[in-house]
Amino acid sequence: MQLGVSHTTVRREISKARPDAPKKQSGRPPKLTMVDKRKLVRNITSGKADTAMQLVNELNMDVGVNTIRRALKEAGMWAVSKKKKPKLQPKHLHERLAFALRHQSCTVNDWKRVIWSDETKINRLESDGREWVWKKRGSNHLTSQHVKGTVKFGGGNLMMWGCMTTKGVGYACRIDQRMDAELYMDILEDYFLPMLNFYKMNKEKIIF
Repeated sequence: MQLGVSHTTVRREISKARPDAPKKQSGRPPKLTMVDKRKLVRNITSGKADTAMQLVNELNMDVGVNTIRRALKEAGMWAVSKKKKPKLQPKHLHERLAFALRHQSCTVNDWKRVIWSDETKINRLESDGREWVWKKRGSNHLTSQHVKGTVKFGGGNLMMWGCMTTKGVGYACRIDQRMDAELYMDILEDYFLPMLNFYKMNKEKIIF
């Protein structure tokens, strides 16, 4: 119908007469619905996919990888690098579950009888792990802050054995050779038993 007025005037009058009427959104409609976005998050949290590219292949959606990434970020998720840990075999998982079930009823006094021990490597100059630093995007300028200095042969390290109890830490032992059964027995005799005497702990009731 020809009214002799502009489209803007017509829309303004319609808005006054029907303020609750749904308004047509401008721009291209979103490629992902709320259901699609929930499905993306569900596939990540359930372990079916790890990356945005895997989600594209898994769900067979006609969207780009960047669209998937934006949807995940809107849901409060962000990409992180996977941590390197020893791979757990089914046997290890079964043993860990059995340990948890076996000790689920232990009291505080029961855990006080436990002494925890381990070996570790201590580097003289730097950590073996990855170190991070912030810098401006697109900047290729390097300063001493952006460089991790190295030395020949890594600078050396120490292998140490130690333990801890509910009463305090145990004696530290430097390991100068390959750990085997004989060396381990020597450590228990020279460091572990004297530590029990120092803390006046009954070795017959200790779980090690």
